[in-house]
Order: sequence, then structure tokens, then C-alpha cells
Amino acid sequence: MDFSFLIPRGLDLVCTDGAPSVFGILDPSIAPLFLYYSYVPIIFVALLFGLGVFLASHASLVSRLFLWIAITFSVLIAGEILLWIAVPVYLIHFAWQLTALWHILLVVLIAHFAYVFIRDEKMPIRWQWILVILVAPVLALIPSTLNLAGFDIENCESISGMLWTYIYEVEISVALVILAFCVLEFRARIGHADRGSALILGIGICIFWVAFILSNLIGDVTLVYNINLVGPVGMVVLLATLAFLIVRYHAFNLRIFGAQALIISLFALLFAALFIEASTVRYVIAGTLLLVAALGTVLVRSVRKEIQQKEEIELQEKELEIANKQQESLLHFISHEIKGYLAKSAAAFASISDGDYGAVPAPLKTMSDAALVDVRRGVDTVMDILDASNLKKGTVAFAKKSFDLSKLLSELVTELQPTATAKGLVLEFKDSSGGGCVINGDEEKIRRHVFRNVIDNSIKYTPKGKVSVEISKHNSLIRTTIADTGVGITPEDKMNLFTEGGHGKDSLKINVHSTGYGLFIAKQITEAHGGKIWAESDGEGKGSRFIIELPAGSNAA
Repeated sequence: MDFSFLIPRGLDLVCTDGAPSVFGILDPSIAPLFLYYSYVPIIFVALLFGLGVFLASHASLVSRLFLWIAITFSVLIAGEILLWIAVPVYLIHFAWQLTALWHILLVVLIAHFAYVFIRDEKMPIRWQWILVILVAPVLALIPSTLNLAGFDIENCESISGMLWTYIYEVEISVALVILAFCVLEFRARIGHADRGSALILGIGICIFWVAFILSNLIGDVTLVYNINLVGPVGMVVLLATLAFLIVRYHAFNLRIFGAQALIISLFALLFAALFIEASTVRYVIAGTLLLVAALGTVLVRSVRKEIQQKEEIELQEKELEIANKQQESLLHFISHEIKGYLAKSAAAFASISDGDYGAVPAPLKTMSDAALVDVRRGVDTVMDILDASNLKKGTVAFAKKSFDLSKLLSELVTELQPTATAKGLVLEFKDSSGGGCVINGDEEKIRRHVFRNVIDNSIKYTPKGKVSVEISKHNSLIRTTIADTGVGITPEDKMNLFTEGGHGKDSLKINVHSTGYGLFIAKQITEAHGGKIWAESDGEGKGSRFIIELPAGSNAA
């Protein structure tokens, strides 16, 4: 079918300087060999780099923008190749028209990319609208004579219209704005480790624009389009800049990718040199060697710094390990010594309170009773610290046996009933298991460190209302729920629960004697018995629920 009626009059001609040997429309022999070295490898490298960053950084916004930059640039350069080797006038004219679109899109994408890369946040809507306003005239005028005023059949090239003056002005203005933005960010980041990344990116983008835009501008003014062959080198500079930022500042949260991209880029450039005529190849290789020297120096310095940092970290880790062992030994020594002193003091105050030394005055007995309470609390604190340390080291031995968890809980509730009553609280126990709550474990540690600790905490952090303890069975698990009407748990405090030394933001106001080790130890012991413990709360002031699940023992009914 003949579609020639779709081609405007005058554009159905062919350029006389070429013979269409490929697909009947292309003549690759028209273009200078340097075109393929300058354009083809850069398309390959840009797409590979963009896709690699996109995949390696899990499709983040900044990596998506850079991938679109790589695609738009590659389409633009592919269009430039088409302008060189196409023979039909309509095809050359059409490709030339679309060049305006790729130019303006590249401006927008690079501006957006620079903002997101430096600020690590989305560009404000008002700035996005400014970019849209800049693009709109180009989109509207692409098919008009303001874009292309006509076609020079003698030189086989389209004649640029007034729209291109606007495009170049926008490109230069945006480049200057990006540079100014990067400089301001550099000055504002005094003391930041990544301060230099903003300035380096700005310089890289400006070099890219100067090389790319200037070559096109000179080509349009002088009508000597061979100068355009130098333009894409600007993309090599931009890619090299990003490779350096990846290696030096871990941009895009990547590390080794920068080095890989650099090696692949150099391979592509050297491979393309094989297809260049002998008289030109020495200049190409010389330029590539300069690039290798510059980027290789940067890479070697970065790797050397990385190795030095790694060696320093390893040395610090060894020193820290030695210091930790020394502190651990000192902690055990001090804790055992203090425990011994406190135990002797507790025995002495107990003897006084019990009348082992005969009748004592009432004030002395009151004092000794209060001192005995404090000393025992001190012993519990020291034991918590020692137990937490031993659990972390894995040196705690468990004397496991079968016992009835329901009976243990009933006894604990009875034991703690006076404490709850003294606060005006209701403490209740409910067995919803239907019997058979035997588990295998260290009864003393589970009793003291897990259930007594959690129930005692619920009493302490409940100003009024009640604390209920309920045991139930869920398949092969025995679940205990300790629910209270107390102060509740905020989402922030929930993150600190069950951590070593963890406290809620206001917990010490309620329980000044809290060590922060209780729930940490409870979690370690529960998990050592194959169970799990967690907390639930509807929020501050709405009470809390601590759920403890332990596997049923072999003797369970």
C-alpha cells in the first residue's frame, strides 16, 4: 500500500550524498567512523549504567529518574545517528523535529534528578509546575515552522527555527540554576560527611551540559555538524561523576557498583576503538587512557581509603572486644562482691527483726525491717544484672523438669495478693485451660524471672482497677495472659520493651527502682524454653496485656 500521500510535498525527496543500502532508507557509510565510537558505546554505557542503578537501588525515586535520563539521552543520540545515516528527506526531517522534544525532556529530568539526589526528598509541586511550564511551549510548537523553518536539500539538513533559541536559553538557565543550587547546598552542609557530593554533582552536570549543548549550538550556528560528535562525551563525564559519588559517598546506597560501571564503560569505549580507522585510533586511545588515568586514580584512592577504614574498624573491634571482656570480668567481680556484702547485711537485719539478738526497741525494729526490704531489693538488682550478663553469654544452665504451670500461677497470685491489696487493686487468677498445663522447664527461673516479674510489673504500673492472670491452651501451646487496667504502653515505649536496660519514657517516675533488665531476662528465658512473649496495648492510659506462650510438656493431658 502506498503511504506517500502522508508525506508533505517536498519531503518525498532523498539526499543525493548517500545510497540507501540498509532497509532501503539508511546508508551507514555516510557518517564518519568517529560517530560510532562517540555515540554507540555511550548509548550502551548510559543504558547499562541507568538500568544497573535502577535495579541495584530497588527502584528508588532517584534511580528511576536517572534511568529515564539514560533512556531519553540514548533516544536523543540514536536520533542523532539517524540524522547522519538516513537518506529520505521525510525521515531526516521527522527525526530532527523530535530532537527538540528529547532536548527539553532531558533538561526537566536532570533538574528533577539533581534536586532529589541532593535533598533526598521529592521535588516540591511548585517547582514541578515551573518545569512543566518550561516544557509546554516546546510540546506545542514541535510540529510548527518555529521548530524547523524548512529543509536545506543541498546540505541534506533541516533548518532550525526560533524555538531552538528558546530551548538553548532554557538549557543554559536550568544548568546555571542547578549549579547555584548545588553550591548553596555545599555551603549549607558544613560538617556533613557527604558535603562534597552536592558540589561534585553540580560540576558534573554543568560539564555535561557545556559539552552537549555547546556542541549542538556551535553546529547550528556554523552549520558544521561534525562538532556534534564531541557532545556525547559530556555524558561520559556525568556517568564518571556518578561512579565517583557511588564509590566515594556511597550514593544510591551502592558500593561496588560504581567500580563495576567504570570498568564496563572503559571496556565499551576501548572495544569501539577497534572499528576506527588507523589514522584516528591513536587519538581515541590517548583520550581513553587519559580517562582511565583520571577515573582510575579516583577509584584507587577510594578503594585504598575503604581498606584503611576497614582495617581501623577491625582494630577498633578487637580493642572493643578486649575492653568488653575486661569490663565483663570486672562487672562479675563487683557484682559477686556486692552480692556477698548485701547477703550478709540482709542476714544481719533479718536476725535483728526476728529477735535473734533479743528484744529490740520498736524504732530499731522498724529501721531494720525497712533496711531488710532495701537490701533484698539490692540483691535482686545485682542478680538481674548478673543473670542478664550470663544469658547474653549463653552460660546459664537450666534445670528442666515437668511441672504444672497452672499451679505455679495460682501460688504466685496468692503470694502477690497482699501487694495488690495494699494498692487497692483486684488481683485475680482464671484457669481456662481445662487442665493439663504441664510444661518442661526450669521451674524456679520461669517462676521468678518470667511470671513473677511480669505480674509484679503489672501491679506496679496499675494505679487503680485490677490485674487478671489467665491461663489457656492453644493446640500444643500453653498461653498465659496478664492483663491490667494500668498506664498502658505507647508505641514509642513498646519499641524499648524486652531490650537490655530498656525503659519507657515515664516508667522511672512510677518505679524508681526499675533496672530495665526484668523484661529482657523474661524474654531470654522464655525463648530459651521454646516460647515467646509479647505485649499489647491500646495506648497510653488504656492498660496493657502481656502474653506468654510456652510449649506443653510431654506429660500434658
